Amino acid sequence: MSMTEYAKLIGFGILTWLLPFLLAIPLYSREGEPLHDIFLIKSVLLVFSAALGTFLILIYFRGVHARFVREGALLGGVWLLINWVLDAVVLLPLSGMDAGTYMAQIGLRYLTIPIIAVGIGYGIEEAVRGATGRRAGA
Repeated sequence: MSMTEYAKLIGFGILTWLLPFLLAIPLYSREGEPLHDIFLIKSVLLVFSAALGTFLILIYFRGVHARFVREGALLGGVWLLINWVLDAVVLLPLSGMDAGTYMAQIGLRYLTIPIIAVGIGYGIEEAVRGATGRRAGA
């Protein structure tokens, strides 16, 4: 993996955390209280995060030419760790949440990242395998 590919992997992972965080800021008061229904806020952030993550995963895979499931697992694991670490450093101190509450309310949701990344990798691998099989049989 080249330095550019590492930068893309890490940079996109940071964006999956940073952009939803920035979107959330105007949804809370300075004291940290939600300005709207908390379930609406969480739904908006979850939908935005899933769409953003999927979009960035698809862009990342444009530069991948082999071992798609492996790349999806790598990307998913790295982005999962990035999101958990940034939450531990920034969100937990801001919210005052303990680790158990955090994992139950927020942390487990990040498991969608590796699920989507591996799923996309698997889909690409199957498509490539099917295209190669059709070409070989033609």
